[in-house]
Amino acid sequence: MNCQPWLKTLVYKCTNINHSCLLCSESAEQHYPLCVACEQELPWLDEQCLRCALPLPMDGLTCAQCSRRPPAFDQVVAPWHYGFPLDTLISRFKHNSQWPLGRLMAEMLGQNLHHRYLEGLTRPDLLLPVPLARRRLRERGFNQASMLARWLSKALAIPCAERLLLRTRDTPAQQHLDARARRRNLRHAFALAGEASLEGRHVAVVDDVLTTGATAQAVAQRLRQAGARRVDVYCLARTAKPGQA
Repeated sequence: MNCQPWLKTLVYKCTNINHSCLLCSESAEQHYPLCVACEQELPWLDEQCLRCALPLPMDGLTCAQCSRRPPAFDQVVAPWHYGFPLDTLISRFKHNSQWPLGRLMAEMLGQNLHHRYLEGLTRPDLLLPVPLARRRLRERGFNQASMLARWLSKALAIPCAERLLLRTRDTPAQQHLDARARRRNLRHAFALAGEASLEGRHVAVVDDVLTTGATAQAVAQRLRQAGARRVDVYCLARTAKPGQA
């Protein structure tokens, strides 16, 4: 699939355009460290649910789950579906501390959002990264969602409150749980710092990947309880349903 037209406006903060592609190590020959061939290989997400961005066979539809039970968040924005080679990039960023990959993906997400704002998507008042469980934060040494939110905040000129949303208890890793177990796992897992109020505010939650939406749902419910008027979710990628390409 060809790269998206909004991406052509991305000017990476580098004075020399002859740097190497972060995916294949060949000369990028662009203003950002990604060659044209690798850019075209990214799994761009076009046809998707209007609410949760689940990959669908046609555009302009709402998935069955969002139709039956509308989520607490209003809209998910994700440029890609979670497939090769993006899954490798995210893994290298999260588990191998390859931060330049995270920054590149964050800037591309930022350009996607700039384009969406021009098309009518409402800009949020505040960015809130999904907090990481303390045990995993100690193991990893950083919260990838916080880093993405920080880069997005700079690119979009939207304030980021890294310590407003708290993880109140460590929970088992989500990746090996089904949707129902994920929801149970996240009950009462999030809180707001102090007596923070979001009355009437539009906030965007930042994370790397949205899988079942259980984390986004739990966070959005807590933010709604704090008075948030609208809750969007900004992430790099959206997974498909199990067994779906």
